[in-house]
Parts: sequence; C-alpha cells; structure tokens
Amino acid sequence: MTPAELAALHAACFTRDPRPWREAEFQAILQTQGSFLLHRPGGFLIGRVIADEAELLTLAVAAARRRRGLGRELTRDFAATSRRRGAASAFLEVAADNLAARALYASLGWREAGFRRNYYGAGRDGLVLRLGL
Repeated sequence: MTPAELAALHAACFTRDPRPWREAEFQAILQTQGSFLLHRPGGFLIGRVIADEAELLTLAVAAARRRRGLGRELTRDFAATSRRRGAASAFLEVAADNLAARALYASLGWREAGFRRNYYGAGRDGLVLRLGL
C-alpha cells in the first residue's frame, strides 16, 4: 500500500479524535528505523520495534471488512513480527470508549497497563495496553 492509500483508509476509519494521519505522516513513519507495515485487502497495521519493546502505532480496517477477523489477523501478525524483531513486550494506546477495539485486544491477551486522561481530547480518555511476547 502506498502512503496515499494508507492515508485514505485511515481517514475513512478515524472520523473523530484521534484525527487521521496524513500521507506525509505515513511516509515519515514508514522511513523510521524499526517501523513496519502489515496489510491485507481492506486493512493495515503499522508497528515498530525499538530495542526489546514493540509499539502498535495504528490499525485500520475498512468498515466493510470489520467483524470478519482481519483486525485479529493483523494484530496476531504484529505480535509475531515483533517477536522476530527481538521485542519481549508490546504496547499500544486505545480510546477508552472504543469498546470493539478493547474487546479485540483483550481477547488476544492485551492487558491494561495505564490510563491517560483526555488523551484523545476533552472527555476522551486513553488506555495503555501491554502484551508480553
């Protein structure tokens, strides 16, 4: 997927805070050492590994492909890729009110490790989730 395609899908998926990433932001993150892109038709995930820790930066799945296992597949692939790259643990931030994402991550073993008040704007808290790899 090109940065333009990533930005278009991200914009379709993130219609409120956090704001969708722009094409230039995708170009920059994909050029950052340790970053990697996983994608399938209708979805993608960007992660990075620094030293022994991985971070799931963003996950986007087109509305028509949701609830069919694509997000689960990409998240599992993220964990496997991160392990291969030397990570012992992983983390991500998720909006506290994003119940679908929280349920997905919990079903894959991610556990709450932190809380960030107003992380996604006024009244939208964030949760930090961790996964041992």
